[in-house]
Amino acid sequence: MMKLNTAEEIRAIENADSPEEVYELMKARLCKVVPEFELFYKAELAFKINKLKKELNAVILAHNYMEPALYHSVSDFRGDSLELARISAKSDADIIIFCGVKFMAETAKILNPSRKVLLPALKAGCSLAESITGEDVRNLRKQFPGVPVVSYVNTYADVKAETDICCTSSNAAAVVQYLAGQGHKQVIFLPDEYLAKNVAVETGMPIIFPSKPSADAKGDPANMQRVIIGWHGRCEVHEKFTVDDIKNVRRQFPDTVVLAHPECSPEVVAASDFSGSTRAMIDYVKNIAAPRYLLLTECAMGDNVAAENPEREMLRLCSVRCPHMNLITLEDTLAALEKKQYEITLPEDIIARARKSLDRMLEIG
Repeated sequence: MMKLNTAEEIRAIENADSPEEVYELMKARLCKVVPEFELFYKAELAFKINKLKKELNAVILAHNYMEPALYHSVSDFRGDSLELARISAKSDADIIIFCGVKFMAETAKILNPSRKVLLPALKAGCSLAESITGEDVRNLRKQFPGVPVVSYVNTYADVKAETDICCTSSNAAAVVQYLAGQGHKQVIFLPDEYLAKNVAVETGMPIIFPSKPSADAKGDPANMQRVIIGWHGRCEVHEKFTVDDIKNVRRQFPDTVVLAHPECSPEVVAASDFSGSTRAMIDYVKNIAAPRYLLLTECAMGDNVAAENPEREMLRLCSVRCPHMNLITLEDTLAALEKKQYEITLPEDIIARARKSLDRMLEIG
């Protein structure tokens, strides 16, 4: 039997004539990562979702951290933050369902202000996004006047509105290097402490972490040399991975290829074999020749990668589930479509200002 890729399988599931047919298609891909009794129940939900989204001209975007049953059955597009931002900017759907966390749905709304954007779970937040506010950025600008602000896309709309250019984990270093090429010796990089440190290593720029600024704090960037100015925000998932995790794996399985997300600490990234965005990690696994691999990132993504690469052995170690991504379920996705609930709304001025920082990110790529 010819092997189908994820996109082809999802198209087949979308065109299925019954929940039973959906179940058989999901089982073929997910039997090793999702229990059979769970698949049977979720196949019926997927059947209802796919039928309803066609009727409503809705599109479902799913981040790579979504649970496998959702990721492999109802998502029209799958990817990391940058991929989904690009896709949402081109969408012609009447309704966008964003299966991710709130800042991602906000990004889709900023890029599609005339469309209805729904978030399946109202409380799907993010510890990293919540580490900084728009007011914090304004105070940093007062402390470091004239220094451009780069904000990770994992921020809320009020922060993006105060930002010169957004970035993702896949293009963070490119954005900083772009600004340096424009003659900027200093760059404010927000809010992820570890990503900022990893970008500092990649670009060869030193990094400082000033004390949390107040509204009347002042700095003198003219006297500063080439430097990244960071912020003490962290992802509650990726900060849990340690160098000891890697050492323990290598002791037991020395031929394992270790992949780490750049939201991990610089020490973990340095001890790994590869570091990159979720998309880069997915592509890397497809091409490695090693007998087994370990992903140091959110564990639902590990299940999705394992389902797509059944011929490769993934170690089930060091896995941590994001409590916020975990709130997005097939049940809530169906409810969002049925009730048009949890719509993302933003003030027009925030959308207009935040759009500029996102457009610059998409231009750099």
